Amino acid sequence: MIIGSHVSYGKDGLVGSVKEALSYGANTFMFYTGAPQNTIRKAISPEITKEAHNLMKENNIDINKVICHAPYIINLANNLDKRKYDFSKNFLKEELNRCEELGIKYLVLHPGSSVGIEREQALNNIVDALNKIITPETKTMILLETMAGKGTELGSSLEEIEYIIDKVNLKEKIGICLDTCHLNDAGYNMACFDDFLDMLDNFIGLNYVKCIHINDSKNLINTHKDRHENIGFGTIGFLNIERIVTNKRLEEIPKILETPYVGESDDSKERIYPPYKLEIEMLKKGEFEPNLKQMLREYYKK
Repeated sequence: MIIGSHVSYGKDGLVGSVKEALSYGANTFMFYTGAPQNTIRKAISPEITKEAHNLMKENNIDINKVICHAPYIINLANNLDKRKYDFSKNFLKEELNRCEELGIKYLVLHPGSSVGIEREQALNNIVDALNKIITPETKTMILLETMAGKGTELGSSLEEIEYIIDKVNLKEKIGICLDTCHLNDAGYNMACFDDFLDMLDNFIGLNYVKCIHINDSKNLINTHKDRHENIGFGTIGFLNIERIVTNKRLEEIPKILETPYVGESDDSKERIYPPYKLEIEMLKKGEFEPNLKQMLREYYKK
């Protein structure tokens, strides 16, 4: 099972990301190269990057299965403000360059939100931007993430994902990142995951899937709300998620947990605990632990 989680990328750069992933018992991970809500980015150190690559090799983490995520502030769908639209395109180019410096093969991207324009025009804006950004020299593949359809989000249906891919010129440099919570909230039944994969394969092609975000959902199917839940504590359920992560058709695809931290109130100060170590153990064993949240609190108090 190729499984990991979102990890931080702080003062130690990629080395810190690798160490955090290893602390969770992961053999892959996903990171942002800076805060997803702003443009502040540190220069990439070749020495730290080399150290991170060596650490991955020593611990059997395949760098070709490691995922980077583009910041949320990029919106390729809306071009009403040309300055903001050009900023999104240029910032995405910079993120692709940073991925290349780090040796990362995949960059996950939220397709964008229409925000006041027709959806078809917004889809065409995404296509136009991608065709300007992706060149024959581009080494990092952009993965379009399937979205929940919250607000004016695009990419909540296979039809919209297919529309974009069909019009991208260099199709070999574009892929898909599935998100189980988003798919559920968009109206796809995760209890019938093989049926969904059949539909995706017939409609777009299973070969385009390069990453899966593994999340339970706080919401009922087709509610378009996008609220992640810990594995087994949501409406998708542990059994369905366990079937997804062990699905033979996606055996070589990295699975990334983005489930919420578990928090508790302690003297009016909120303390939070990353759930990934215990969730990864649960999925590897194939056994749901209903006391996971309490176990996390006890584990991190030691």
